[in-house]
Amino acid sequence: MLKFVAMNLFTEILLDWYKAHKRELPWRDISNPYLIWISEIILQQTRISQGIDYYRRFVARFPDVASLAAADEEEVMRYWQGLGYYSRARNLHAAARSMTGGVFPSTYEGVRSLKGVGDYTAAAICSFAYGMPLAVVDGNVYRVLSRYWGIDVPIDSSAGKRLFSALAQEMMDTARPADYNQAIMDFGAIQCTPSLPSCGECPLLETCFCGRRGNVTGYPVKKHEVQVSDRFFTYIMVYTPKTILVRRRLSNDIWKGLYELPMIESDAPLTEEDLRHDSRLLEWVGKEEVAAVTLVREGVRHVLTHRIIHADFYLLPVAQFPPAMKGEFVEIRREELDDYAFPQLIVSFLEKIFSKDLL
Repeated sequence: MLKFVAMNLFTEILLDWYKAHKRELPWRDISNPYLIWISEIILQQTRISQGIDYYRRFVARFPDVASLAAADEEEVMRYWQGLGYYSRARNLHAAARSMTGGVFPSTYEGVRSLKGVGDYTAAAICSFAYGMPLAVVDGNVYRVLSRYWGIDVPIDSSAGKRLFSALAQEMMDTARPADYNQAIMDFGAIQCTPSLPSCGECPLLETCFCGRRGNVTGYPVKKHEVQVSDRFFTYIMVYTPKTILVRRRLSNDIWKGLYELPMIESDAPLTEEDLRHDSRLLEWVGKEEVAAVTLVREGVRHVLTHRIIHADFYLLPVAQFPPAMKGEFVEIRREELDDYAFPQLIVSFLEKIFSKDLL
């Protein structure tokens, strides 16, 4: 009985807090499942502050399932450029093309079956668009529930996932599932933050396990730490007075489907002397051309979730397209660069090169 009262109190306080602190977002208070889907996919690995502008541009160009399905993948990737985790864009495109008659699914099973949609995203879409009483469990929800109830079961364990999923569902206000889900996520993002949470001003402080003990830093508990690996990329911008050589990444690796400059990956950074004797570059452009290679940016660090990219950038002017690079690379005019989607690492380099007129 006491637990039931505590649960009711938690939910009531949370919804009252939400009424006063609700964030105004372009995908809030709508029931269009397509638009909610786009917002949820964008926010999977993106901060809201960054995602809003991307969301607006994306839905302005692709306002419905039919327009997204009809587009080619390269255009979809261009509108995603800079957001990272590009498999999200490929999955969106594939899922749109899988929808019969351009109609978004109206059942949980149908939504869950879409490529790139997991349990959390399916529950979010169905609760926000269709009012289904399905609890979402994301990082904010894990944090709020683990701290409030003092749960030390690791959230990255099978037992933890089952426990938190069941608890989130049990705590839900089934009459207002959309408001409840938005409330607990906003609460975690604004009030019960990962570091420096506002415990002194928290309306749940009196009944919060961790808040009463003044110890929130250990929650939620994780069993496994993410292993981060280092990768070393050397980019060579091979260019003529009017054109640049690029290639599309097609392997199942980071940035699949995006374009890049000629690149050599190595186990450690390549020195300028290493590069001048590298067999791959010699095969591409020949010994005489390699002699003109010039280092312009060194030690650029690009952090991804599981990887740190260490990149060096070189310039290599050529009189004409090297024959050995035909097939793997395409020659594009400089004014066409905006028509191609590049990883943000390459975009930043190109912007710096052209803004400083280094060519």
